[in-house]
Amino acid sequence: MKTVKILVEALPYIKRFHGKKILIKYGGHAMIEEEAMDSTARDTVLLKYVGMEPIVVHGGGPEISRAMNKMGKEPKFIEGLRVTDEET
Repeated sequence: MKTVKILVEALPYIKRFHGKKILIKYGGHAMIEEEAMDSTARDTVLLKYVGMEPIVVHGGGPEISRAMNKMGKEPKFIEGLRVTDEET
């Protein structure tokens, strides 16, 4: 019954976004945890099956920070957004 309830709740959104492009930001942290990777893959496939057009965009935050640290640069964030200078 839980699955049926979830599908009934999702139906208006499935109808509303059918045939629409859906942007998914697949950030660096989600790429580190196996469960998050699996969940993202399953959810992306589900969106395609119900008629949406998922577009996955790579975030890469942790990888960028590691690369900056290796270069001797300190990652800088303002209100959660990465700020980089021209050299970076």
